[in-house]
Amino acid sequence: MRLTPPAIALAVLLATVSSVSHSARPDAMVDARSMALLKQGEEAAASGQLTAANDALETALAVDPRNRGAFIELAKVATRQGLNGKAIRLYREALSLEPNDVTALAGQGEAMVAKGAVTKAGENLTKIKTLCVVTCPQEVSLAAVIARGAPPEAVTAAAATPAPAKPAAN
Repeated sequence: MRLTPPAIALAVLLATVSSVSHSARPDAMVDARSMALLKQGEEAAASGQLTAANDALETALAVDPRNRGAFIELAKVATRQGLNGKAIRLYREALSLEPNDVTALAGQGEAMVAKGAVTKAGENLTKIKTLCVVTCPQEVSLAAVIARGAPPEAVTAAAATPAPAKPAAN
């Protein structure tokens, strides 16, 4: 079978598109060692060994910074340690790899609520609603957290922040 120039051009185009779409999914090409460390981190976190989990997950990211799952699991560990600001940043890293990851969006939203940023969490919920064709568990979970609102300590901390000084009247 002899290929015509248009057929060759089409084949080259399809090969290019295929390689571009493959590179657009960095988690599909994550180093196997990093994935093994992610599994170790998940197991350590499940057994309550948060320091060991943190170490394994950070090592997984050092081996391959494209490991979105490691960012998400590390964010979950940070949340369990009460480090919601760190969790928000880690979820942001996961979302930089895959902006439509509903697990990362929901986790980040929950950490935002814990920090008192309920409006920002609502933006994450809106995005999740557009991504899920039918109601998904992440949507339900984040909606429930938002409905409960910011924890009292986050509201108290925001209220305790002094207002800017008013200029003295002459």
